[in-house]
Parts: sequence; C-alpha cells; structure tokens
Amino acid sequence: MIVTTTPGIEGRRITAYHGVVTGETIIGANIFRDIFAGIRDIVGGRSGAYENALASARETALSEMQDRARQLGGNAVVGVDLDYEVINNMLMVSASGTSVTVEQEPK
Repeated sequence: MIVTTTPGIEGRRITAYHGVVTGETIIGANIFRDIFAGIRDIVGGRSGAYENALASARETALSEMQDRARQLGGNAVVGVDLDYEVINNMLMVSASGTSVTVEQEPK
C-alpha cells in the first residue's frame, strides 16, 4: 500500500476516495526507563529506549491506519499526518489520512 503525506501520487490517478482513516496507539512510560532517559539526556546522550518506543508506536499507528484504508476498499492513503501527544506520562501517536484507490500502473 502506498502511504504518502502528499495530496496525490505522482504518475498515478486517484479513481476513488473512500474517506478519512486513522490509527492510534498509546504507550506507557516505564518509571525506570524515564529516570535513565533523563540522566542520559543530561549528559548529552540519546535515549535509545525512547527512540525505539517511539518508532514502534509510529509503526503501529500507521499499520492500523492502513488496515482501515483496506477495509474501506482503498489501495493507498494520501495526505497522511502524524501527531504526537503526551498524556499523563503516556505517549499517544496518531496517524490520519484519506483512503483512496489509485490506478495500479502509471500511465
């Protein structure tokens, strides 16, 4: 499935619009990981634990959004937007876009 932040796909014609689709995931922050990440940030290091958790949450939200696009009959999602929010020490990642059908072969 093609997933893009642009409103269209170069070389492909959108033949049908199926509606807005979303995917969300919320991950909790482990207290010990929080403390360790804070210490590493102070000394200028990167927090691998947070980076991995963020990447996993993003992939889950995008995958859920694509599943919903398929359920509506789409073979691509255009206009994708990713949002990140912190809610009570938990990280929420949401992905949204428009499920569309595009021509299979570029003309």
